[in-house]
Amino acid sequence: MALTFRVPNVSAFLLKSSQSPAYPYPKRAKMSLNVRSNASLSASAGSTNRRLPILLFDIMDTLVRDPFYHDVPAFFGMSLKELIECKHPTAWIEFEKGMIDEVELSRIFFKDGRSFDLEGLKNCMRRGYSYIEGVEELLHTLKQSKYEIHAFTNYPIWYKMIEDKLKVSRYLSWTFCSCINGKRKPDPDFYLDVLSQLEVNSENCIFIDDRLKNVEAAAEVGIVGLHFKNTNLLLQDLSSMGIDISVEENHRQD
Repeated sequence: MALTFRVPNVSAFLLKSSQSPAYPYPKRAKMSLNVRSNASLSASAGSTNRRLPILLFDIMDTLVRDPFYHDVPAFFGMSLKELIECKHPTAWIEFEKGMIDEVELSRIFFKDGRSFDLEGLKNCMRRGYSYIEGVEELLHTLKQSKYEIHAFTNYPIWYKMIEDKLKVSRYLSWTFCSCINGKRKPDPDFYLDVLSQLEVNSENCIFIDDRLKNVEAAAEVGIVGLHFKNTNLLLQDLSSMGIDISVEENHRQD
């Protein structure tokens, strides 16, 4: 079987998933993947034969399941609505931006100042981290095709717990994380920092995120934005924007 990606010179636009793709992404356990890519190659500062486009992936609920919405409320013995109502309105955002550490987070997490088991919460989060269905196979394929892939995510220092469990760095670099950069999507400056650090034109980047407002913010600065809903729809989106994705299965002769 082979997946073929042909990437033209893309211009900035926003795509929204709507239908299932004609060729669902295969399970790696059933067949091996061989990628032939005709993506453009160009020399750029600090890199020769750089494959374009550069891929920027959000992490939570795009590549990795976010345990906040189900596991964390259950840990505290409350509903998501109750948790949102009683937690501090900016503590997690400050934690994501690296403005406070986890000790300070535990001190101010609840508006009423109640204490809780911080290590228990972290263990709850660790248990909840898992790859979104089909995503690891897609990342493996893109990596084999030698695409340049970066995380572009809002998350605190606990991204290291994700890395420890799932080894995401096998497929991408944790280059743009809010706790390191001190900025969060959809802040336009965060997107501009990405382009500056990568030394690449905006039209040579594709950004994938499950939050539509973040995708729209990418489009505002000229980055191609894909609204992620699931892996199959992402494949259709790639095809819709001109990336030709074909699946050919070579049947073994008996």
